[in-house]
Amino acid sequence: MQSYEKIARILRTDKDNIRNIEERLGVLTGKKGVMDKIAEDNEQMIDNRLDAMGLNRQSAAKEVYDTLIKRIEADNYLLFEALSRPIITEMASSNHVLGVAKEIAKCPKGFFIKKEKAVELLESQPPKTIIEALGYKDVKELINKEDIFGIYSALRFLEDKDWLNNIFFKQYENLTPDDFEEREIIVKTLDYKWASAAQSFVKKKHHNISHLKEMGVVFVIPVTLGISGELLRTFALVLHYLNEVPFYSSLFKMFAESDRDNFSNNLISLLRGDVFDGQLSPSTTDKSQWLVIQRYLAKDDENDWRLFFPHINPEALHWERMERMLAQTTDILDGFAVNLAFWQNLNWVGDYFKSDTGIDILVSFNLVDTVMSLVKEKEMVKYLYHHEESLWNKIFIEYFGVEKLEEYAKKNIIKGWFEL
Repeated sequence: MQSYEKIARILRTDKDNIRNIEERLGVLTGKKGVMDKIAEDNEQMIDNRLDAMGLNRQSAAKEVYDTLIKRIEADNYLLFEALSRPIITEMASSNHVLGVAKEIAKCPKGFFIKKEKAVELLESQPPKTIIEALGYKDVKELINKEDIFGIYSALRFLEDKDWLNNIFFKQYENLTPDDFEEREIIVKTLDYKWASAAQSFVKKKHHNISHLKEMGVVFVIPVTLGISGELLRTFALVLHYLNEVPFYSSLFKMFAESDRDNFSNNLISLLRGDVFDGQLSPSTTDKSQWLVIQRYLAKDDENDWRLFFPHINPEALHWERMERMLAQTTDILDGFAVNLAFWQNLNWVGDYFKSDTGIDILVSFNLVDTVMSLVKEKEMVKYLYHHEESLWNKIFIEYFGVEKLEEYAKKNIIKGWFEL
C-alpha cells in the first residue's frame, strides 16, 4: 500500500484526495515525498511507543487501547502528586490547579466585552432562572451580590437554551468594538452554590469545565464525575481553553480593526462555531481547495462530508499546544513533565490493529482521545476524531508550517474555505 493510500485509509477519505494534495502542494512548495515522510514518522512513533509499553505490531487492538488507558491512569496519579493532591470539589484546591495552569500557559491580555456592557445586557434581559435559583428578587440584586463572571458562566448551564440563543445572545447583534476592552483572562472556580444546579450540564457534557470566549473566562464547576484520569483531563482542558480563548480574542480584535461594519456578524459567527456547508464549485485551475473547520464536527456526525474533504482545524492546534505545554512543565511541577514525554507529538499518530477476531480497528495514540475514551469507557465509546483532525493539520503543516496554518485559519475562518 502506498503512503497516500495508507493516510487516506486512516482519515477515512478517498485516496485521490490525498494523492491530489501531494501533487498540487508538491508543485507549489517544491517539497517531495511528504506523504512518505508522514507515513514513516507515524510508523516509527507507534513502534517506539509500543516498545515503551511492552507491546508490538502484532498486539491486539484492545490490548494497545487498554495499555494506553493504563498509561493515562498512571500519569493522572503522577499529576495528582505533583499538584499536591488536589480535590477539585474544594475551592482552594481547585483554584491551586487553575493557578498552575495559568502560570504554565502565560496567557496574553485579551479583547473581551467590557464589564459594564455585560451588566447592561443582563439588565436588559434578566436571567430569570438564575435569579429564582439563588432566591433574589430581581436582576439588580443579582448583579449587586454576585460576581459578573460567575453569572455569565451560569448562563451556560442554568438558563433555557432557546431563551439563551434567541433572546439573550440576540443582543450581541448590536455589539460594537467600543463595547470591548483589553484585560486579563479570568480563570476561576465557581462558588459551591452553582454545583447542584450544574449537575445535569456536567452529566451531559462529560466535563465540569467550560469557557466564554467573548468574556475571556475559563471556569470550573466544583463537581466531579468520579472517573479515573479525571484530574489529567481537567488540567488538559483548562490548558486547552487557555490556548483557545486567546486565539478567538485575536480574531475579535482583528475584526474590530479591519471590519468594524461587520463586527457583530463576525463575532456571532465565531461564537456559534459556523462551518461552511455549501457546495464548493470544482476549481477551474489545478488549485487545491481546503475548508477551515473550527469545531469537531464528528461529535455530532462522524460521517459529516466535511470531515473527508481537505481541511485545517484550529481546534486541533489548541490541543497540540496544550500537549506541548504539558511537556514543558518540569520546573513548575517538579519533574512531572518528564513522564509526559510519552505523549509528545502523538496528537496526529494512529493506525489499524487487529481485533481478537481479525478485524482491523483504528487506534488513536492521541492524548485527548485516550483521556476522553476513559471518561466514556463504561459505555465502550472510543474517541478518534482529535487524532484525525490533527492528521489533517499535520499534512498542511508539513508543507507550509504551523504559522501559515494559523494565518490561513484566521484569514478564512468566516468564509470557511480557501484555495492553494
